Amino acid sequence: MPLQNERSRLSAEDWENGALAMIAEQGVNALAVEALARRLGVTKGSFYWHFPTREALLKAALLRWEARDERELSTRIAPIADPRARLRELFLWVAREVQPHRAYAAMLQAIDQPSVAEVMSRVSQRRMEFLRQAYCEAGMPPDEAAHRARLAYAAYAGFLQLNLIPDLPPLPREQFDAYVEHVIDTLVERNGSA
Repeated sequence: MPLQNERSRLSAEDWENGALAMIAEQGVNALAVEALARRLGVTKGSFYWHFPTREALLKAALLRWEARDERELSTRIAPIADPRARLRELFLWVAREVQPHRAYAAMLQAIDQPSVAEVMSRVSQRRMEFLRQAYCEAGMPPDEAAHRARLAYAAYAGFLQLNLIPDLPPLPREQFDAYVEHVIDTLVERNGSA
């Protein structure tokens, strides 16, 4: 009974995490049940113990990614009392996380797919509201805080997109760290009120 053994070995969460890793490496359109099963070392048939279709897996994986993103933000960053320190830690955290942000960049490329667009819309709105609130708490007027939040989020999304350009070499670690400090200085430390 190989299917029973495979079913007990892999949970829905395993499939979802495998799907997210595949999306991060190859893009949303590369997600295929057979290829993912090979990657996970099981038969394609074991997939159907957990999901009826590839689209169901994609939706579940996207929801898992969204929940993880929200949980990390609310437990790791939100409790920091000082808004400037909170923003600084947010930028540093984002700079250190690789796989979730590669998945995000891959999702940006698949924004025309309804299930992707729906999750990306919620995540982006939540992230920009988090930024806006922190900038307000740091002393910025509401309109300026909203503009700064949009600018910060655009810088994040733009940097991810730059990393997808094939002939554009990635920054060496030292230059990347200097870039992150420059972003923090520009978007958090400068201009007195934020």
